[in-house]
Amino acid sequence: MDRDWADPGLDLDAVAAHAGYSRYHFVRVFKAAYGETPGRYLSRRRIERARELLRTCDLSVTEICHAVGFAALGTFSSRFKRETGLTPGEYRRENVGRGAALIPGCFALLWTGGFEPRRGEASAGGTPAGADPADRADGP
Repeated sequence: MDRDWADPGLDLDAVAAHAGYSRYHFVRVFKAAYGETPGRYLSRRRIERARELLRTCDLSVTEICHAVGFAALGTFSSRFKRETGLTPGEYRRENVGRGAALIPGCFALLWTGGFEPRRGEASAGGTPAGADPADRADGP
């Protein structure tokens, strides 16, 4: 889940099967170990990443919503507000520029997998086109 958190198709059944548990047992074991359900954990991880992108990138809220793995802007906005107490737009206005300098959206989309570079081009961060960013030595 930590490696593929931005994948909008991340499936609880597949994660549970990978761990060797049924869906229901996995949820119980995960909650006992981490204090929250897998869905809540995944949502929190996505919101953490969205907060970083809102502070450091000039992407639109909708682009950030999709880059972090939410399929619907309304779901993203409501979960973001529940987690932070602010809407994504309010959070950006209060926190823009805190941290690194603003990163152009095209580079942020390359890094988050928002679009693929043409064959043979390197993506932001030096990961060759077609390579798995999770294989980077400095990756998560």
